[in-house]
Amino acid sequence: MVNVYHDKDGNLEDLNGKIIAIIGYGNQGRAQSLNLRDNGLNIIIGNKKDEYRKIAKKDGFDTYSISEIVLISDILFILLPDEIMKDVYKKEIEPNLKEGKTLCFASGYNIAFNLIKPPSNINVIMIAPRMIGRGVRETFLLKKGFFSFICVHQDATRDAKKILLALSKGGGTLMKGGIEIDMKTEAVLDMSTEQMFGPTLGRAMLTYVYTLVDAGYPPEAVLVELYMSGEMSYTFEKMANIGLIKQVDFHSQTSQYGSMSRGIRFRKLPLREKFDKILKELEDGDFVKEWEGKWAKLKFKIIKFFAMKQKISKLEQQARKNLGLREIDIYEEEPPSIDDLKDKEKLMREIKEFQEFYEY
Repeated sequence: MVNVYHDKDGNLEDLNGKIIAIIGYGNQGRAQSLNLRDNGLNIIIGNKKDEYRKIAKKDGFDTYSISEIVLISDILFILLPDEIMKDVYKKEIEPNLKEGKTLCFASGYNIAFNLIKPPSNINVIMIAPRMIGRGVRETFLLKKGFFSFICVHQDATRDAKKILLALSKGGGTLMKGGIEIDMKTEAVLDMSTEQMFGPTLGRAMLTYVYTLVDAGYPPEAVLVELYMSGEMSYTFEKMANIGLIKQVDFHSQTSQYGSMSRGIRFRKLPLREKFDKILKELEDGDFVKEWEGKWAKLKFKIIKFFAMKQKISKLEQQARKNLGLREIDIYEEEPPSIDDLKDKEKLMREIKEFQEFYEY
């Protein structure tokens, strides 16, 4: 059993006189800043000079450079993307840290795998919302709250737990529940969902689509039936609200019988061996070494390019047009340049495998 904390466990008075800095005013940064301020806490924003900093000023916050804010604050929420966090920490945060400050992370990744190593005289805590930034704000305003994974990783001042619970209450997560796990557990859980469940679900969805389209069923009807109607997201919402099995009662008996009787046929899918291998790569740090390695960013660019050229993208585009749905281009992926690919034979062999996979 893990420890789960609620509003009664946090005391906002433990933050009296504390200046709380939010570093990074993106989706999570803005939501958490507004929640904390609404609970009467002293919040200031550290961000580079960009559109997000302008939004912070418009929201009524005092803003500073990251280097400046480290010097004047007592508690620092580091709400930057994992991939840039260690560089910002090394250049702007670490040189300005003083004894007794508290660093609060929203992800265990950089600490758990020793990419960031704070000094021993600094508190290190984690409040990792299991909710997107918009949801963090909405559930706070609706007085529902949201789940978070929380922990004290390093207690230099001997009151880090009080600070953790007070911040968790101020941000609104204790209305729902703060679940105490360590930072590596958070990081592994986060990445395992992305690397095990996500790809498996995606492959199942694509196989379903291609099976029906190849059999002559209209792509528009297939995609609406599968996810464009929003029924799938509604089902997942009910799973969260009342349970994975109990939610089946919202479906017809024909649906329930079909799912259960045919579901038995899939019980021996060869997934466990693959899942165990991926889990071990995460726990041993092999994935982090790979991602932080020399060629990973280039490999990511190439894989993503191939992924965006899959058959499903063309089917979706045509289906959305025929259904009268707005086409939204979040980005346009560019292929890797010739210079990118020079003298990278081993990488190219691996990339060829991805190309063949995504062409299925």
